[in-house]
Amino acid sequence: MHDTTSSLSVPPESGTPRTAVVVLATTAAAKLRCADGTLLDRLTGQLAAFPIRDVHVVARSGDFVRSADGSYLIGSDGSQGVADDLRRIARVARTASGPVAVLVGDLVAHDGALAALLAHPSRGTGAVVAADGDDSGPLRPPVRVEGGRVVAAGSSFHQVTGANGTFRGVLQIGETDLGSLALIADRLAGLADASDLGVIDGAEAGDLLLVGLVRAGVTVRAAGLGRLHCDRVAGQVAADAALQRVAEVDETRARLDEAIKSDDGFFTTYFVSSWSRHLVALAAWLRLTPNAVTGISAGLALLAAVWFSAGTRAALVAGAILLYLSFVFDCVDGQLARYTRTFSPLGSWLDATSDRVKEYTVYAGLAFGYVAAAGPGATTEIWALAVAAMILQALRHMIDFSYADARADVGRARAARTGAAVPLTAQGDTRGPLVPAQAQSAEQEHSPPPAPEAPGRTGVVVRLSRRLEQDAFTRWIKKIVILPIGERMALIAVTAAVFDARVTFVALLGWGGLAALYTLAGRMGRSFG
Repeated sequence: MHDTTSSLSVPPESGTPRTAVVVLATTAAAKLRCADGTLLDRLTGQLAAFPIRDVHVVARSGDFVRSADGSYLIGSDGSQGVADDLRRIARVARTASGPVAVLVGDLVAHDGALAALLAHPSRGTGAVVAADGDDSGPLRPPVRVEGGRVVAAGSSFHQVTGANGTFRGVLQIGETDLGSLALIADRLAGLADASDLGVIDGAEAGDLLLVGLVRAGVTVRAAGLGRLHCDRVAGQVAADAALQRVAEVDETRARLDEAIKSDDGFFTTYFVSSWSRHLVALAAWLRLTPNAVTGISAGLALLAAVWFSAGTRAALVAGAILLYLSFVFDCVDGQLARYTRTFSPLGSWLDATSDRVKEYTVYAGLAFGYVAAAGPGATTEIWALAVAAMILQALRHMIDFSYADARADVGRARAARTGAAVPLTAQGDTRGPLVPAQAQSAEQEHSPPPAPEAPGRTGVVVRLSRRLEQDAFTRWIKKIVILPIGERMALIAVTAAVFDARVTFVALLGWGGLAALYTLAGRMGRSFG
């Protein structure tokens, strides 16, 4: 039976780049029944909630496909199997003006599972994976995830060493990687025609694309599921069970839980994130935007600085309380953005910038308050300490941001250097020689060979760091030592309320200086190790 491609149109949100979606509904399971018609009907209905304009459904000839407005479409001309499906995806990639997502039609998933890619602010390349490497199978191809990236992927032909997750049938390719997608899809189609990949299932196009992208050196973000579900099914019993699992999860609560970071600093985790979800829910109910919450945080910090400037004990205590609340709302703005999936470059810039402005304004308020309480004779000393604290904190931020940028540059260069290090026709994922020139795309022919890994590259520092991460106590100590913003705000609030601004600045310089040396030593150790 031939396959059919139908195209549905869904109006995009204003100002959002177009996203093209290819739904591979070539298995019989896509027609399994559910409350919303068929699984394919349910999936296309879910897609209508996302910033998507074009949905290309590749289905069997004669299948009814429900569009977002409830009408049905019947295709007329079909594909000839997985190779043809891959070429269709290549054509979509070449004409797309935004990201391209590839989904399977026999999917049962929460909206939030799809949103992990389709509504992510980066709109980059990623795959939905679950941390269950031992549970792989034909509908759950294995993957290996390292550092939040998929570094190895499998299919019915390709094997994965040390798998620690499974691919769940949702793949998105960012706009910058569309050229690679088109080349890889065409390359895979040729291999499928020549049977160089063995006997492959007709619904494996998405699995093969993930393998191809990873082996070509494309950075693929691993989007986790948390408590949400995203599963392919093969029969009605499995479909009913999957739908039941989806119904049993309170998705709103799960989304709220996922909005709270699980790897924050000690103070943030135990003194803010333990209860800030209630503020997130309230802010969402009041329809506040993340930027509005950022404004509330900035306003509270300004009020804290005003109270600090009075210099009295009562004013210092009031300023400390306001500073704590300011930091709480500083956390809530990001949590609200993740919960409501409302991200913007402006919001990210405002959040980062306001953090610096709030902190330095508080420094100024503390200095003014100390002079008011101690007299003009203390002006020179306290302002020298305040300026020194500002400079130290600015240097710490410079170290962090410059190192992050340097790592990103090295990562991009390494990915380019090691691109296509494992041939698509190799079953294992061990790095080997490049694909023979006659079998490469034009872009790959001139790629330099991968540089050999330097022995002991991880170094003593990295090995020690990883060992410390394995113990919960030492992991928290590491987080506290570096004096992140949560610990810094707590230090300012407590020392100002109990002692005075001089003690606050001395504590910031002492702990901050230790944190800077610790961080710098770690950065250098990782760079030279």
